[in-house]
Amino acid sequence: MKSGFVSLVGLPNAGKSTLLNRLVGEKLAIVSDKPQTTRNRIRGVRNYENGQVIYVDTPGIHKPTHRMNVRMVDAALESMRDVDLVGVVLDASQKPGGGQQHLFSLLKSIVVPVVLVLNKIDLVGKAKLLPIMDRVSKERDFAAIVPVSAATGDGVNLLESVFLEHLPDGDALFPADYLTDQPERFFVAEIVREQVLRHTHAELPFSTAVVVDQFDETESTTLLRLYCTILVERSSQKPILLGRGGDMIKAIGTAARLELERFFDTRVFLDLHVKVKNEWREDERLLDELMKRPGE
Repeated sequence: MKSGFVSLVGLPNAGKSTLLNRLVGEKLAIVSDKPQTTRNRIRGVRNYENGQVIYVDTPGIHKPTHRMNVRMVDAALESMRDVDLVGVVLDASQKPGGGQQHLFSLLKSIVVPVVLVLNKIDLVGKAKLLPIMDRVSKERDFAAIVPVSAATGDGVNLLESVFLEHLPDGDALFPADYLTDQPERFFVAEIVREQVLRHTHAELPFSTAVVVDQFDETESTTLLRLYCTILVERSSQKPILLGRGGDMIKAIGTAARLELERFFDTRVFLDLHVKVKNEWREDERLLDELMKRPGE
């Protein structure tokens, strides 16, 4: 038996969250085509015939501009020091640049095995794949380089076997029915935020957050009542979220409610409000609440 922690790290929009969901077999992380979607570390456990792997999704490594971003990058860097194996997820369709070089430089101090996951191969012609693999192989002595498509699942089975091969021998660390360390309130906030990302303009998602004000399942066993506040930084952003006659917030709420009903397998009443909180990304107390780790 094999068991251990695998941290998925990389640049923003490399497909780490899509890969986590594929590896675990459940949607634990929200996904978006907008960078810096993931803000928290998310653990997902997958049991295999010959082992158990605890996958850790992390925020994309980028140049931080706010206290929130500093915390995001710190969480990603810390995760590489607390695991048995690091999976570096690289977007194969992205041209090499300063971001990739910075990422590779951070790997120099990593002593655990590092597997390079060359993601999004469905967007790259086969003739271009080998030169890319040859180029990245010169960056360090990787335990393996595995081309995959997290979106289609191509190569993921091979990747799982590679991860298990390089993990230490050991019994399962969590019970067979354990899936994630994140509480239900976390998933409520993330599912609502995912719909904000999908429905609003490109400049808005970076400055929005979702706070779960009330999680009420006491009134009925068949109805979950959820009350959430969507934070924005400027008063000019509030009308964007509300929309003309409230059509935008209604669309966000409807889509989020349907997703929440699938997630919790019960009827959901969802109440959304929008609140302006200037410079919330610099508010340490609020960031403590939004980005606290399970158990803290």
